[in-house]
Amino acid sequence: MGKYDRTEAQDMEIVRRVHTLAERYGVKMQQIALAWEWTKGVASPIIGATKAAHFDDAAGALGQAARRGHRVSGGTVPPHRIVGAIDRNPEEGVKLLDVKK
Repeated sequence: MGKYDRTEAQDMEIVRRVHTLAERYGVKMQQIALAWEWTKGVASPIIGATKAAHFDDAAGALGQAARRGHRVSGGTVPPHRIVGAIDRNPEEGVKLLDVKK
């Protein structure tokens, strides 16, 4: 079983909702996703930009959030269990090593 297989059905429902909104407003899916994050108070989402056009898309998403934030933010997204990341700081003096010898 893959790391994210448990939440595939939940994730695909979110993808369908984002796709529907993107088609309704004539924008890209990533713009809907970023607009949703901004309406939830995420001030600096990681956009993974590898091309200049990705920054243009992010700027367009900010406009979507400003114009349609109340509609984009509709519905709730249940949180995922944290997978593959450290969800808290280790106790004082504990060192985390990820190098195998």
